[in-house]
Amino acid sequence: MTTPALEAHGICKCWPRTGAVLDDCSLRVERRTVHALIGASGSGKSTLLRCLGLLEPPDAGSILVDGVLAAERGVVAADRTIRRSVGMVFQEPSLFAHLSALANVALAPHRVLGLDPEVAQERSRAALDRVHALHLADRRPDELSGGERQRVAIARALVMEPTVLLCDEPTSALDPMLTREVMTVLRELALDVGTTMVIVTHDLDFVAAAADTVDFLHAGRIRISGTADLLGTRGLDDELDRFLQRS
Repeated sequence: MTTPALEAHGICKCWPRTGAVLDDCSLRVERRTVHALIGASGSGKSTLLRCLGLLEPPDAGSILVDGVLAAERGVVAADRTIRRSVGMVFQEPSLFAHLSALANVALAPHRVLGLDPEVAQERSRAALDRVHALHLADRRPDELSGGERQRVAIARALVMEPTVLLCDEPTSALDPMLTREVMTVLRELALDVGTTMVIVTHDLDFVAAAADTVDFLHAGRIRISGTADLLGTRGLDDELDRFLQRS
């Protein structure tokens, strides 16, 4: 059996003031698949993604990347190779305002991977081209639309060639037209390029079109898992039915 890109076993997480946020969450992300996390606000989706992205240590359970232990109770691996294997795209792109789009993307390959500046730029141009943003290479963030900034942020994550790309509601701050622009890019990465992806999203059209596996979270637990067919099925889980009625 092929080693999955990412695994989580029995993940639990508590915050001091609010208590349990995640309770015994487990999932397996196969290579070249899209894994969607859906659920109402406050269900624990983003916290789970931050744990998977090695930004938060789980209070219990373990996370493996490429079959290698990356996090367990209270500890996240310090090994840079493991950490680079997980790329993150956040709700806000947080690009460096004084750098061009190309320089934003090329910064990590040069500084973190130690690539020659020309090699880093060549790789970064390829990443920008992959998200249809090469024509934006010389523009600074304040010259870009929200959707363009998010596409540059996706390129910035892709240029590190991660094992898995994690996206935390990447279109939540965008209007409907820009949302379609970004989700189209993500769909192409998933279906045409075969990028392994875990995405937290409220865009159920994207989930229906591109997701191989869907986890529905409620109150910090994965209530039900399956294919995107879950979105068109009723009667499997009362909370899922309520969520779909509201969405």
